[in-house]
Amino acid sequence: MGNGTRNDSISSADKKEKKSLFGKGGKDIVKKGISFGPLPVVAYDADRGFQYGALLNIYDFGDGSHYPHPRQQWYIEASAYTKGTQQYFLSYDTKHLIPSVRMSVAATCIYDKAMDFYGYNGYQSYVDVDNLRYWKKADDKTGIRPEYMTAFYRVERLHVSAKADFVGNIWNNKLFWQGSYYFSWTRMRSINRASINKGKDSVEMFSGQTLFDKYKDWGIIREDEGDGGFVSALRVGLMYDSRDFEAAPSRGIWAEANMTAAPRILGTTHPFYRYMAIFRHYVPIVDERLVFAYRLNYIGTIGSSLPYYLMPLYSTIGKDYDRDGIGGYRTVRGVSRDRVMGLDVGFFNAELRWRFISFPLWRQNVALAVNAFCDGAIVTRGYDMSYRGDEGNVQMKKEYEKYVNTAKPDGLHAAAGGGLRVIINRNFIVAFEYAYPFNRQDGNGSFYINTGYLF
Repeated sequence: MGNGTRNDSISSADKKEKKSLFGKGGKDIVKKGISFGPLPVVAYDADRGFQYGALLNIYDFGDGSHYPHPRQQWYIEASAYTKGTQQYFLSYDTKHLIPSVRMSVAATCIYDKAMDFYGYNGYQSYVDVDNLRYWKKADDKTGIRPEYMTAFYRVERLHVSAKADFVGNIWNNKLFWQGSYYFSWTRMRSINRASINKGKDSVEMFSGQTLFDKYKDWGIIREDEGDGGFVSALRVGLMYDSRDFEAAPSRGIWAEANMTAAPRILGTTHPFYRYMAIFRHYVPIVDERLVFAYRLNYIGTIGSSLPYYLMPLYSTIGKDYDRDGIGGYRTVRGVSRDRVMGLDVGFFNAELRWRFISFPLWRQNVALAVNAFCDGAIVTRGYDMSYRGDEGNVQMKKEYEKYVNTAKPDGLHAAAGGGLRVIINRNFIVAFEYAYPFNRQDGNGSFYINTGYLF
C-alpha cells in the first residue's frame, strides 16, 4: 500500500460523475462520509500457519470531493496464528490534519512464540532441508534428533514499536521530505520448551539446543545483545511520487531514500546507523488494466555495528507498520521468513497485474485482478559470523562448521508465483497468492492470504 502525500485535486465536473478507473465506460459510485471495511481474519501464511482474528479499515471520504482518495483512514488489527504468533496493529493516516503535511502514526505489538531463525548471510547459513522434510513426513519419529526438528530453527521474540512519520511537499506535489521518530523494544530468548512440546508424544518433544542457542555459544550473537534492547531513532529522507493512485497504481514512479540514526544519546541500547533506498515503477501496458510493476530495494548499514535482533525487521517511513525481514509475503514471496539477513541486503519484485473485470455490488465498487510475479533477494555484505566459542571444544567447532560457511558468498534467493485480488472501492484489497522458491534451501512453496499490493 502507498504512503505518498499528494493532495489530489478533482475537477468540479468530476465531482458530479467520476469515470471508473476499473475499465472503460463504467461509473464509480462516489463514496461519502465514513466507510468501514471490517474483515474477519481467516487467512493462511506458510511461515506462520492459519491466521484468525479481525481487522478493520476505516476510510473518511468527507463530502466525496476527493474520492477515491480518503481524507483520513485508520487500520486496526488483532490476530493470531496457529504456529504461535500474536499481532496487534493500530495505524492512522491523514493528509488534512496538518496543512501540506501527511502524518502517519502507528503502534505495533508482535509476539512470536516460534519465530523463524535460519542464521545470517543467506547461503552462508546451512539449513538441513533433507532431514527436516524426511522427519516431518515420517510416521515413526523414534530416533529423531533435535536438529532435525522444526523447533531447531525457531526463537521466541516480543517486539513493541511506535512511530510518528511526517511527509511534506517540496516541489509540485511529487518531491517530498520525510521526517520520523521511531521507538521499539525487543525481547529475544530461546523457545519455551514446555509450550512447544505441549500435547506431543515423548519421541516428538524438542529437548536440545536451538540454532539460536548455538549462535550464542559460538559467539556470533554477542552476550550483551542476547536478550534484545531498546531503539530510539530519528529518520530523515526524500521521496518522489508520481503514482496516479496509491492503493493500486497503474502508472508513475515511487522512489525514496532515507537514513536512520539511533545513537545512544536518544536511549538506544545498541547504537546503529542505517540507510535504505527504494525504487518502484508502474508501467501501463493496456490502458490501466494491464500493468507491469517492479520494486528495487536496498537496505544498508553504516559501519559494521548492527544489533542482531534488528535484522529481522523491515521498517519504512509512512502509513505502513513494520514488517518482518527479507523473506515472506511483504518482501520476497516464496522464500522462508527471515531467510535473508545481513548488514547490507537487496531485494526485488517484478510482476504483471491484470484487472480483468469490474462491477458494482451492494453499492460497492468491486474489481477482480490477477498477477504473475518473480521475487528475489541477496546479501551483499554479511554479518560477522566468525567463531568466538570455546576453541578447545571440538564438538562445538564441528557443529559450527556444519551450519556456517563464511567462505561461501551468498547467491540469489528467488521465487516465482501468481495470485488473485478482490478490490473493493479501490482502497480495500484482499489478496490470494502462491509462490515457489528456486532453491530448496529457501523453502517449500508458500501460500498467502492477505491484504493490499506489496507495493
